[in-house]
Amino acid sequence: AIVGYNGGFGFQFNFLTSNFAHDFPMNVQLGLAYTAMNPGNAADARQIFINDATNGDPEKSGWMWDVRFDFLYQVKWLSLQRAYLYGGPRYAMFTANFNFIGGNEDFDITSNQWGLGLGLKAYFAMGNRFDFVTSAGFDYYFPSELSGHDTRYNPDDENVNARNDYTYDDADNAVNNPTFQ
Repeated sequence: AIVGYNGGFGFQFNFLTSNFAHDFPMNVQLGLAYTAMNPGNAADARQIFINDATNGDPEKSGWMWDVRFDFLYQVKWLSLQRAYLYGGPRYAMFTANFNFIGGNEDFDITSNQWGLGLGLKAYFAMGNRFDFVTSAGFDYYFPSELSGHDTRYNPDDENVNARNDYTYDDADNAVNNPTFQ
């Protein structure tokens, strides 16, 4: 289990296996993570996905679940005995919730995105069964459809029920769906 910052406070559970194939030089890790994050600009999201109303006090919350599959390759770096370069695919499920109190608007904007990640982690023994783990990495998520209310914006701007002349870029700028983490 890992607790840390990934665009917001989050936690991650990893399942690691090594020596699963004879002479295979890497370990394999499957991870599931949850991150609480700033969902974006409530007023812009309301205009782009619903209407031009300005009443109500906005409350907002955002979160992301992601699944990751990494290959870990052991490296000798500085004096670290158990350091690994890791990388692999990612799949993120992002939700932004905007609730306008007194404005009768409560809606979610969602996206499901594929991505790639790369990083370095080091393990330090804290006994026979526990390690202290430090990890620094970078994930990139590919643009994907943004859906909210009855509106969908797509990276190719083949949008459904787009409001006014808003584009995918406008919708993408209104919410903090994962791009670089």
